[in-house]
Amino acid sequence: MKVLVTGSIKYTKEQLEKLQEIGLEIIYIQDERNKIELDVSEIEYVICNGLFLYNDIKEFKNLKYIQVTSAGLDRLPMEYIQENKIEVFNARGVYSIPIAEWTVLKILEVYKKSKIFYNQQKEHIWEKQRDIIELNGRTACIIGYGSIGSEIAKRLKVFGVKIKVVDIQQPESDIIDEYYSFEQIDKAIIASDIIILSLPLTEQTQNSINKNKLEIMKQDAVLVNISRGKIINEKDLIEQLENKKFKGVILDVLAEEPLDKSSKLWDYDNTIITPHNCFVSDRNNERMFNVILENINKVKEG
Repeated sequence: MKVLVTGSIKYTKEQLEKLQEIGLEIIYIQDERNKIELDVSEIEYVICNGLFLYNDIKEFKNLKYIQVTSAGLDRLPMEYIQENKIEVFNARGVYSIPIAEWTVLKILEVYKKSKIFYNQQKEHIWEKQRDIIELNGRTACIIGYGSIGSEIAKRLKVFGVKIKVVDIQQPESDIIDEYYSFEQIDKAIIASDIIILSLPLTEQTQNSINKNKLEIMKQDAVLVNISRGKIINEKDLIEQLENKKFKGVILDVLAEEPLDKSSKLWDYDNTIITPHNCFVSDRNNERMFNVILENINKVKEG
């Protein structure tokens, strides 16, 4: 089986050899953003991230399987894929732990006023902050309860946080205190102290966190986005921030990346901006390769 592998993750020499040992003919492309100059018509399996944003999937005439190295599928031409019955595997579970750890860290940074202490240290200022609050007893609403959402819930629960979940269907979990369908989302977020977005980007979810949703959130709520930037209407968010809304807004993903240097989002005291970095971990490559190997073996076994 001919497999096109891109540099969307780093492979060790031993990992590539392992793929060859199970009978795969490996074609390696380092930068998937470049136009592929070789004949791809015989390739059956592609392991990539954003390859089809830069290369026409129709040229892969024999393509049967796609393994993406991301949890989301929004970088794929899903209509064509479904029409041509191409099977897709994602990176479910690979990045959930580092994203969950990062999410808890940033919420605590807001609640414990870390940004102020960092600035005081830089300026050599010794000044106590008397309005630090506890995470214990707060209510978090996790919108999208997949692998990432469930890992976040596990960690917040340990801190004594009440867990609300908004999802398509009710998950089976002892961690969850309250479940809401997407039709009930307003009821879920209106009384939540923390709102965490961990849902996929689709036509339905794009700009779904808009003025109407932002306005009904608590004045001192903490909003966290670790899914896709376009789920939040950034114009509406900036309007709320101008009106001194939110204890904290934590954005690891933005509608356009990198975030333009002129964006107002950089400059609000209650915002934390990170460069789509929350998924990074020293253990991701090992987990990702295990997922790749498992899915290839499933395909080979029929």
